[in-house]
Amino acid sequence: MDTIPPLVGPEFGPMDTSENIKQLVILLHGLGADGFDLINLAPHFAQVLPNARFISPNAPENCDMAPPGMQTGFQWFSLQRREESDMLAGARSAEPILNKFIDDQLEKYGLKEDKLALIGFSQGTMMSLFVAARRKARIAGVVGFSGRLVGKEELTTEIISCPRVVLINGDQDELIPVQQQQIAVKQLKAVGIEVEGHIRPNLGHSIDAEGIQIGCEFLQKIFN
Repeated sequence: MDTIPPLVGPEFGPMDTSENIKQLVILLHGLGADGFDLINLAPHFAQVLPNARFISPNAPENCDMAPPGMQTGFQWFSLQRREESDMLAGARSAEPILNKFIDDQLEKYGLKEDKLALIGFSQGTMMSLFVAARRKARIAGVVGFSGRLVGKEELTTEIISCPRVVLINGDQDELIPVQQQQIAVKQLKAVGIEVEGHIRPNLGHSIDAEGIQIGCEFLQKIFN
């Protein structure tokens, strides 16, 4: 019996599994959100990837920071405790769930890992970076908005593949200090990952039009 829960969420782009679909882009939302939070980005990215299928699954757990009696979204893992060890344990618990979803979607559309990109926001960026570097086959790349690198020390011995990465953070982020990008870039480069970082002025924990454009240019580059 399969104990890994399936993930579901909104999709955008070509529906069939024929040769019309050239790339797969999986968008991973942040804490307390759901797949609809990021699927609205898909039309922007589809301008440079018209033959891509975009999928934005709901994370596997109900958000445990919602007020009593209210359900305000999902989480990849709990952030009630935010010590590095707690976040590492959380990422490890969600890793097989996300990996199975990725594997199932690649098989569904008949695509190899080099035709896959992950786009994350906040906790979704944490999961994108964590999983991508530990997959057996190298994916095309990761776009990370408003995130940080979890398991940076362990990455030195656990890295398996080196996807290309772009990180976009706001210098006014009230949840994840902008300095986390510099830490992530330094560690990713140290293990051989090609990474570029962009700091958006006057931006909080969010995504702006310029960040979307950076993501578009990156996606266009990694799939050419």
